[in-house]
Amino acid sequence: MKELKATMAGTVLNVLVGEGDAVTAGQAILTIESMKMEIPVEAEFAGSVEKVNVEVGGFVNEGDTLVTLAE
Repeated sequence: MKELKATMAGTVLNVLVGEGDAVTAGQAILTIESMKMEIPVEAEFAGSVEKVNVEVGGFVNEGDTLVTLAE
């Protein structure tokens, strides 16, 4: 399992994947709003979504686990 972590603090605007979804490297999986900018978070590798650890409207800090992927 690999974890995708937040690179900055912000609010989750949308989640584009659900548990069980297959993702490819470079695919956008969610968007975070920080300092009035929308920052897409992309999968760093291919796999399947094992767990989504955030919800729309929730606040995340830098380093928080956003999504757990199984290879």
